[in-house]
Amino acid sequence: MHSHVIMVVGDNMILTTFGDRIKYLREKQNIPQSKLAKTTGIVREQISRIENGQINPTLETVFRLSEALNITMSELFDFDVVGQQQEISNLSLKPFVKWAGGKTQILPEILKMIPNSFNTYFEPFLGGGALLFQLKPINAVLSDYNSELITAYNCFKDADSFKLMVNEILNHQMNHSEEYYYQIREMDKLPEFSNLPNHMRAARMIYLNKSCFNGLYRVNSKGYFNVPSGKYASVNAFDEILYNNLSKYLSLQSISIINDDFQKAVASAKKGDFVYFDPPYDTFDEKKNFTTYTKNAFGKDEQKRLANVFKDLDSRGVKVMLSNHNTEFIRDLYNQFNIKVINARRSINSVSSGRGNVEEVIITNYTLENTYDDIN
Repeated sequence: MHSHVIMVVGDNMILTTFGDRIKYLREKQNIPQSKLAKTTGIVREQISRIENGQINPTLETVFRLSEALNITMSELFDFDVVGQQQEISNLSLKPFVKWAGGKTQILPEILKMIPNSFNTYFEPFLGGGALLFQLKPINAVLSDYNSELITAYNCFKDADSFKLMVNEILNHQMNHSEEYYYQIREMDKLPEFSNLPNHMRAARMIYLNKSCFNGLYRVNSKGYFNVPSGKYASVNAFDEILYNNLSKYLSLQSISIINDDFQKAVASAKKGDFVYFDPPYDTFDEKKNFTTYTKNAFGKDEQKRLANVFKDLDSRGVKVMLSNHNTEFIRDLYNQFNIKVINARRSINSVSSGRGNVEEVIITNYTLENTYDDIN
């Protein structure tokens, strides 16, 4: 193949934008410069200069980069999305609620096992969204069976609902007291609760999460929130910078937020997509564990159904990761896949004796050549 110059040398803006695009795609796939150099046959120093907009790459160089990054040459020059991707990648995001089973503490272990590349991101047991807010994918399908939680996410997504929700949260914050907490907590028992506007339900959920005991979300068999007060003199339920960042990210048109069963939530996943399952965990036989996120218990039969969905996705070429407790039952369900055992600390429990170190597993249907650590 003959080498042809493809961009005007003096156009620094084009070179800089192209370099930013290469760097974004490389880092999104967790590929260090040294790995990309080996794959393409382009020396690392040259790749660094391309990413910094310092040299004008030839057509042959661009072709090699597109092949290594598994993207067409036309997509490589899709500069319209570069600014958006850069803006999103610079946002500081984290969960807006404390959620039982949240993944913040074991994120470093999970990030080591994220696929090198993927198209659409699916997370059917969204919860607090710790992994989502670390990865910040542009294309995502997000779901949870907890309708109150998803109502809150959707209020972040819609600009008008977001403003109304914030005002309502500030109102709760200002009126907070022990008596007020229980007054708001009892609202879901009223016949008219289901007819409340979404922004009011979302603000209530966030306020209760910030002011209840130990940040625990729990409902009884009738679906009523029943966690006692945390007995705080005051609560801070509104983080202006974080909430504005969350609204900016979740309002992307390419992000879908639904309230559905996990099997339906991943029905559209196809080859090249990535699904992360973080279900209510299997219980250790000798211990009682918290699994009541909704009024529908997630028992052994649901774990089996989830395993069947995992296997179906695998057969369709979808990349799948799942977290759970390290129990014999779970290991048997996924014995043909890759199972990594890690230590985690359970920090949410109604009694302190129920907290402590436990073994968890991270299960994948793929292997990695390089890890998140390689680019850090």
